[in-house]
Amino acid sequence: MSFVTHEVSNQVPELLPLDFWLADPVLREAVARYAPTAKLDVLQSYGKLCGGELSEAGFLANRYKPVLRTHDRFGHRIDQVEFHPAYHQLMRAAVEHGVHSHAWISPEPGGHVVRAALSYLHHQAEAGTSCPLTMTFAGIPVLRAGGAAVAPFLERAVSLKYEGEDRPALEKTGITLGMGMTEKQGGSDVRANSTRAESIGEGWYELTGHKWFFSAPMCDAFLVLAQAEAGLTCFLLPRWRPNGARNAIRIQRLKDKLGNWANASSEVEFAAATAYRLGDEGRGVGTILEMVSLTRLDCMLGSAAEMRRALVEAIHHSRHRRAFGHVLGDHSLMRSVLADLALESEAHTQLAMRVAAAVDAAPRDAGQAALARVATAIGKYWICKRAPVTVNEAQECLGGAGYVEESILPRLFRESPLNSIWEGCGNIQCLDVLRALTREAGVVEALQNELAAAAGEHPAFDLHCRALGQQLDEAKRDPEQAQASARRLTEHLALGLQASLMLRLADRDSADAFCRTRLGGEGGRSFGVLPNGLSRERMIDSALPDFA
Repeated sequence: MSFVTHEVSNQVPELLPLDFWLADPVLREAVARYAPTAKLDVLQSYGKLCGGELSEAGFLANRYKPVLRTHDRFGHRIDQVEFHPAYHQLMRAAVEHGVHSHAWISPEPGGHVVRAALSYLHHQAEAGTSCPLTMTFAGIPVLRAGGAAVAPFLERAVSLKYEGEDRPALEKTGITLGMGMTEKQGGSDVRANSTRAESIGEGWYELTGHKWFFSAPMCDAFLVLAQAEAGLTCFLLPRWRPNGARNAIRIQRLKDKLGNWANASSEVEFAAATAYRLGDEGRGVGTILEMVSLTRLDCMLGSAAEMRRALVEAIHHSRHRRAFGHVLGDHSLMRSVLADLALESEAHTQLAMRVAAAVDAAPRDAGQAALARVATAIGKYWICKRAPVTVNEAQECLGGAGYVEESILPRLFRESPLNSIWEGCGNIQCLDVLRALTREAGVVEALQNELAAAAGEHPAFDLHCRALGQQLDEAKRDPEQAQASARRLTEHLALGLQASLMLRLADRDSADAFCRTRLGGEGGRSFGVLPNGLSRERMIDSALPDFA
């Protein structure tokens, strides 16, 4: 007797392996534009890895979450976090390809652009490991200003060697950096921090207090803030003391998070932990500010990457699944949704890579430095804010299959709110935008120049820019009202910057559709509301060539 009741049919073939670099025309064009002299071999090889074995490792690293071991079996305090081997596989590949350090070791202009592309590719394979990679990347310029005492840490932080074992940093050839700013009583208000720092001589201090969010606690050293005699100060806190003993960093517990499962986030206490001062006492926020700015860049890159990966899954599904007598992607309404998702993804990738290019040019160009300063906060707010709704729409394209853990879509959806929260929630970013616009020289001019590059290209864009000018004038006249309206202003600035980029860099249909739907009022509150007369098929195929 046979118990087979059906045959498996109308199922979508496996997407992976997919070369994430080759399959992404928008990313490749952005790198060619902003880093024309860069060697692409590292991106070509990493795109294949990310769309192959690293994506497979990402599933394992999230299925088997990190585990905290506070003590060994003999009762000794060890404060170790154990990871699945897939986590170390992901970290090793990323470090060897310079995801954390390419911007600092690349000799030619464009290093930040290539590193941004590497981070974008890696995030599509696994987002949790992006946390220690980002913090290492962003912490390096802070260490560069730290002098001879921290030079050995700097040398190892830019290394292309990954060593995940728990032993003193200076016994390793490569290390990773973490960060600890947030405390229970203050959250984003770091000036309310209560951790105390007592000098023990020659730049070394002992820290006593706590951190409420202490990400990637198995990193080799951490940038932390604590109150010294002259005020809030930045310190480098190694996991092991200079004498080779374990430092007094006590991991209380790991956070039970909505997503970001492969990465360990923790609560810790310091019991006279040894740390080295970076910068002057009382200048902690100013010292760590560059690190914060760079981690915000990676927040927008990560959110853009999540939307990209969700889009790829949706397009691939629609090309193979049949429904109501046709291939899903042949239904005109589904084409409208996919084309709109492609439009959204491209605009976010364009803005994220443009900010990376401004960061790259900032040391040589004051105008680009000013643009990077304000566009980082604008992009951090808007790109990260759009990730959850975009990923969810892509889930709908797969139906029930997009809600099942065998797909990557549930993991992407759990991940999607994180970047809007990490490194300052939406209100923090909008207040930062206001601060830059009203207090920092050259910022308004830099924005105006960037917008003016597409002047006259589309009537909806020109109207939007005129309205933006009025909003900026109002913000200067009435600071209290400007704060109440800061989200509207930041959103409009983000859409203006994206439209300017789309008009200059995207194909005509995509640029026209973006301006008409995002600026001109012809779109809807959900995806798939596009004006007639657009080549939706071309917009979809431009996002993911049919060979994929």
